[in-house]
Amino acid sequence: MAHHSSAKKRIRQTEARTEVNRARVSRIRSFVKKVELAISSGNADAAKAALGDAEPQLMKGVQAGVLHKNTASRKVARLAARVRDMKPLA
Repeated sequence: MAHHSSAKKRIRQTEARTEVNRARVSRIRSFVKKVELAISSGNADAAKAALGDAEPQLMKGVQAGVLHKNTASRKVARLAARVRDMKPLA
C-alpha cells in the first residue's frame, strides 16, 4: 500500500484513467463487432456503413492512446478487405 500522498494520488489517477480506457476499448470492440455481424449476415450495404462508423472509432482509440497506430490500421485494412470481397445482394 502506498504511504506517500503523491503515490496515493497516482493510484487514484490510474484507477480513473483505467476506467475511461476500458470504456474506450469496449466502445471500439462494439463497433468492430457490428462490422463482423454485418459481414457474417451477408449484407454488403450494412457492412460498408458499419465499417464507415468503425474506422473513425479505431483512429480515435489511437489518438487516445488505447490502441497502437499499426494495430488500428491493420484492423481497418482487414475489415475493409472482407467488406470489399463481399458479393452485393442482387
